[in-house]
Amino acid sequence: MNRCPITYENFEEGIYSPKGLKRLSPALKKLALLDYTAEELRAEAMQRASKMSIQGIQPKLSAVLNIKDGRFEVVDKGGKYILKPPHPIFPELPQNEDLTMRLAGFIGIEVPVHGLVYGKDGLLTYFIKRFDRKGQKDKIAVEDFAQLAGLSRDTKYNYSMEKLVKLIDETCTFPAIEKSRLFKRVLFNYLVGNEDMHLKNYSVIIRNGKVELSPAYDFLNSSIVLKGDIEEIALTLKGKKSNLNRSDFIYYLGTERCGLTDKVIEKSLSSVQQAIPTWFKLIDNSFLTDVMKEKYSDLLKRRIQILGLLSSL
Repeated sequence: MNRCPITYENFEEGIYSPKGLKRLSPALKKLALLDYTAEELRAEAMQRASKMSIQGIQPKLSAVLNIKDGRFEVVDKGGKYILKPPHPIFPELPQNEDLTMRLAGFIGIEVPVHGLVYGKDGLLTYFIKRFDRKGQKDKIAVEDFAQLAGLSRDTKYNYSMEKLVKLIDETCTFPAIEKSRLFKRVLFNYLVGNEDMHLKNYSVIIRNGKVELSPAYDFLNSSIVLKGDIEEIALTLKGKKSNLNRSDFIYYLGTERCGLTDKVIEKSLSSVQQAIPTWFKLIDNSFLTDVMKEKYSDLLKRRIQILGLLSSL
């Protein structure tokens, strides 16, 4: 039996399951290995960095999916997908990001089509479909919160969650709905150890005449990759970035700052509680190594207990 890196399901023959191929496109019948090794992808990313509209610590490439030939093709312009190859220093980022995005999607956080694809050296690269592209040439209006706040890439951490909530009030068409979505995302990223949700990792998008939070991106358990959980959140909450507790999230952020009702907060908490058993199964079934699976699960267990979401694990 083989395991599909796009769906995690077991199947009989090939590299990708029929369901995985269909997730990319109903017309896709096969998907070839990438034409590059991980090292070659990183070299390509460095050479093309000035042409990419999306920057960050991870090497990134723009790509299109050639359905007829069944392959991803790296391009400078008109890309519909982002490819993130393995990092030369930080271990297992593609597997980590794909798993984290999968956990987010399971509790109703909107995530784009994403998955893992093999390179010609057998190593996995993460892919995600761009949500700011439509059709052949059209772009969808998206603005990250650093832009909204008048800050730069260098000052993207110089902000607070309280100010971010105010930006939602000032920018979004239906702020109450978006603050509820923000609350769930903040809870989720704390639980999975994503300590790097700075201003550029939050965006608004204009769809159907409404300004709303964009689909999620750059969700990653950075705590098990970088420096552990010295910091637990990128933007200060109640003046701190560590030693956060249930009251800070539920009562201060949820009730006081976001103005959410008890019913709305309970709905978010309930969706997480119901997902917990499946989350651990997904971690076990992911493409992380056993060592990283254990680190991911251990951190998740600690954070679940801190938030009081499950009495025993």
